[in-house]
Amino acid sequence: MSDDEATKITTPKISELEAEVTLTRGQLASTVDALAERLDPRVQKDRLVADGKRLVFDATDEAALPEDRARARKVLAVAGAVAALVLVGIVRKVTR
Repeated sequence: MSDDEATKITTPKISELEAEVTLTRGQLASTVDALAERLDPRVQKDRLVADGKRLVFDATDEAALPEDRARARKVLAVAGAVAALVLVGIVRKVTR
């Protein structure tokens, strides 16, 4: 590096770059923390349980909105059909 290049990078410029790096590190750390939170199996399980309870509520409670009730009933019907097909497949495999 020549003397001209060294003089172009001044102390304020270095301080600005260091501040930018610090900010970027903080943003990256928060992003990694958010991803770790989303991918945590306990959090996913809790979310699925809450979603399941909400589907059952929407399908059975008269207080639910009609479009939510219809959607929940369709989802539960499809889930029931898939569960029935899996059960039939297991029974067929066991009885052979």
